[in-house]
Amino acid sequence: MFGGMQAVAQPNPNGDILVANGPTDGISCVKFSPVANNLVAGSWDNQIRFWEVQATGATVPKAAQTYDAPILSCAWSHDGMRVFTGGCDKQAKCWDLASNQVIQVGAHDAPVRYVFWLHEMTPNCVVTGSWDKTLKYWDCRAPAPVLTVPLTERVYCMDATYPLLTVSTADRKVIVFDLNNPQRPFREIESPLKFQSRCVANFTDKTGFCLASVEGRVAVQHVDPANQAKNFAFKCHRESTTNDIWAVNWIAFHPKFGTFATLGADGSYNFWDKDNRQRLKEFKRLNTPLTCGAFNHDGNIFAYAASYDWSKGSEHYTVKTNNIYLHAVQEKEVKPNPQAQQTRRR
Repeated sequence: MFGGMQAVAQPNPNGDILVANGPTDGISCVKFSPVANNLVAGSWDNQIRFWEVQATGATVPKAAQTYDAPILSCAWSHDGMRVFTGGCDKQAKCWDLASNQVIQVGAHDAPVRYVFWLHEMTPNCVVTGSWDKTLKYWDCRAPAPVLTVPLTERVYCMDATYPLLTVSTADRKVIVFDLNNPQRPFREIESPLKFQSRCVANFTDKTGFCLASVEGRVAVQHVDPANQAKNFAFKCHRESTTNDIWAVNWIAFHPKFGTFATLGADGSYNFWDKDNRQRLKEFKRLNTPLTCGAFNHDGNIFAYAASYDWSKGSEHYTVKTNNIYLHAVQEKEVKPNPQAQQTRRR
């Protein structure tokens, strides 16, 4: 992948490739199609953008849609034909790429923080999590939600990989749903992390999840109570020489090996192996926080966004960078290595 690529205009300390014609404001989400090397990104400039990633690593802008408010979340349909978004306009929308038409599929009383497509459910549906303290399930053919599930607080982070749906709320609750019975929680626990939840990602085998916080820490949690002895937490995105601690803004799992990436407010990303409790690869820092990332369906491309995350307030908004980069993933960076030094348990 990316053989014979030419250098880009803006250098990247890891040699990663700049995506052409990127967003002009904070980047909230990047997602690859499940069936092709097509990439979408949503941002605070109210746009959802779509690129085709070629074998050379070049990115070709294909289309974009402008909405009425910032976009907070995006998701592909299982066939790669539609893109769903949720945002500050309190709506969930569906963008049909073939017709270039957009329709509203759902609405909340507050911004839609997360949106996911669940083609395994009957009927195929969209699930949305909002700052109005609800989850809602939508049939795209009907104006009213199929199901509304009240929560104790606002949705701060969420992941859905059928049949597992994991939500972390503003009151540090973690609520796990079995989507075969979405009406009520399967498990509800207090966050194992002491500080505000920042992101959550389900294991690829759906047996648990990784939860990260603003305090530079990741908790590895299993759903089955019989596996609770396997749970642990570790520190990351910290600077030992200065005692700086940075938020973990995003977690993305590798589709083949079940290892994962963390992206931090320190401008770095790392690849981890939870089963052997080790860091597989540490990359050089950028001078801008990393806000979100995603592996492609084959796991040989990793896309990530470099964009200010407002974690230090407006007075630190000095480097107005909003870039998306592509990293050509080498197998040795993401394949588990049981012989390597283990990550120290915390």
